[in-house]
This record gives sequence, structure tokens and C-alpha cells, in this order.
Amino acid sequence: MSASSTLQINPITNLRKSRLLSDFIRLQYSVYRDDPTWIPPLELERRIHLSPENPYFRHAKCKFWVAYRKGRPVGRISAQIDELYIHRYGENTGFFGMLEAEKNDETVGMLLKTAEDWLKNMGMTKVMGPFNLSINQECGMLVEGFDTPPSMMMAHTKPWYPQAVEACGYEKEKDLLAYTMDTDQEQPPAITRILEKTATGMRTRGIDRSQLAGEMDIIFGIFNDAWSENWGFVPFTREEYLEIGQTMKFIADNRLVRIAEIDDEPAAFIVVLPNINEAICDLNGRLLPFGWLKLLWRLKVRHPSTGRVLLMGVIKKYRDTLTGAALAYNLFSDISIAVRELGIKSLELSWILEDNTIMRRIIESLGGREYKRYRIYGKRIS
Repeated sequence: MSASSTLQINPITNLRKSRLLSDFIRLQYSVYRDDPTWIPPLELERRIHLSPENPYFRHAKCKFWVAYRKGRPVGRISAQIDELYIHRYGENTGFFGMLEAEKNDETVGMLLKTAEDWLKNMGMTKVMGPFNLSINQECGMLVEGFDTPPSMMMAHTKPWYPQAVEACGYEKEKDLLAYTMDTDQEQPPAITRILEKTATGMRTRGIDRSQLAGEMDIIFGIFNDAWSENWGFVPFTREEYLEIGQTMKFIADNRLVRIAEIDDEPAAFIVVLPNINEAICDLNGRLLPFGWLKLLWRLKVRHPSTGRVLLMGVIKKYRDTLTGAALAYNLFSDISIAVRELGIKSLELSWILEDNTIMRRIIESLGGREYKRYRIYGKRIS
């Protein structure tokens, strides 16, 4: 336990069920009670995310804390050490995440110091964040775009957080961008010409749900190849992506998951999901007693009017080539038809590295516009 004046920071020792865990999960309600753009996450989903059964914990060590002031929860933070990251990069870098706090610089400072001290004691020399919990999950601190609600699995943080974190010695490592685009736009003639030039042997298809494990192997084989040279990349384990597949099986329409092939060789893919945040915005984080019925009806009958391009990738073989651009355009073209049929009027494409100029140009050529920016911070701790 750390203490400063009336502030106490207590570690969570039981991730299955405890008062501290409940306080950790529900702290956001007090932090965002006056923020009309915040959407309460489903408490059940947050408990599953933090449970020891999460396959992320099979290759990561984590610690969680809740800050109390006069017995009232006022802050929280996590610290993570990902063995896959260290093995890949050979760096003793740890991570902080899930940072939330009352508007008080002391609280933020003490939370960050608590996470840093634990990471330092575990042999880490650098810390980056926020990651909730990994780069393959929710990550980044919002620095632009506070006036609109977050899309599913994207962060929403308070406008004063960046300044408070920077005051603790953190500096920008990388910005992640979120784009939005309307789905009723006509395809530009230049893109049509690219598709005509590269049409031979290229096709896209939906996934076969009866062979879901095999289809997920294909999708994440492409993903791990396509993203392998990106900043901060850590590959999904098979357990992690099969778990994602089970989620997709519940909420994704077959038309919204497509694999592109060239001469029957898988070469690219795209996954679009209906924006669950739109469907849960008034459930106050609860599925019981009738929240689950509302959620099912909104996802399967009414359908959200917004969606998110959750994952996309083109194998390295076609990177920086006309064929690679055509693969991306083909996927977007086919997905646009499907999302319109489902009543999805706008798509978020996120996240995109700020220096991924090729993908940014493709998105912008399709009418996408940057509307949110998230920041990853870093700091040396030894």
C-alpha cells in the first residue's frame, strides 16, 4: 500500500471476485458521470477481460491497483510485462494501462509511480502506455476528438489526462489515428481503373462458419504477416485469436468478414463489426435483467447505424505494390455493399499508425477523414 496525505493505493490480489475488483471496474462511473460522450462498458465483458482465463495472461504478468481517498475509490491503474514483446524486441519494456482518476495531479502521479516501481522491481527499464491490456486490445490515450462517443474497443479518456501524464515525465512515442467515412459514397474513377487493371485471378469471399477455426487461422496468418514490421507489433497467439473468433461468431454478419485471394492464395482480409457501443449506450453496463434482450434485438433486428473496421491486412508480398492497393480497394468495395445492406451509414477505421502513409492515402482516397487521435507515451525508469 502506498499513501500520500489521504490517498491510499491498494493492490488487487483476487481477479475473480473482490470488492477491489468491483471498485476497479466501476470507477469510470464516477470519473465520467458528467461526460455525455462516454459509454459505460458491459461489466460482464470487463470481468471476462480481467479474469485469469483471458489468454493474454498466459504470456504476460500483470498487476492492478485501486486508489482510495478517505475510503472512496478515486483512481486505478494496471502494469503489464508481456513476455512476447520482450522476446520479439529484446527490450526490458513494461506497460501501464487502464488509467483512470479523479481530477487531481497527485492521484495520477502516485498511480503512475506505483506502476513504475513494480515494473522497475521486475527488471524493466522503460514503460509505455496506456495499453488496456496489450497493443492488440484497447490502447492509446485520447488527445483529439473528445466531442464524439468512442467506437467499440476504442478508448475514451478525459481531456486533462495527457497534460497530467506528461507532467510525470512521459513523452510521445506514437500517435494512433481513427478515421470515419460515410458508406454511401461513390467509388472514385481512379480506383475503378486500378481494379480493372488487377482483376485477373483476384477475388474476395466470405468465411465458412462451419470451418471457423480454419478460417481464423487464415485470417490471423495474414494479420501476423501483414503487421509483422509495424511499430510495437506483437503477434496474436492462437488462443487469443480463436477467442476473438467466438466473439465474431456471435456479433458479426458473414458479409462483414471477407478474405481476398489471388489465384486461390489468401492475400488479404477485412473484419467489420457493428458498433456494439451504439447498442449498449443506455444499458448502464448491465445485461440483467433485460439488457441482453435489448442488445440482441439491436444487433440482430434493428442493426446499429455505425460500424468499425476492426482488423485489416495485406500480406507483405504485395506491400507497396499496385496489387496490394487493389486488394485493399476490392475488400472495401465489397464491404461497402454489405454495410449498406445492413443499414450501416458510417464506418470507423481504426486504429492507423500516424506514419502508415500508404494506408492513410487509401482511406483518404475513399473519403475517410481523421476524427480522433490517440497517443502512446513512454518513459525511462532506470
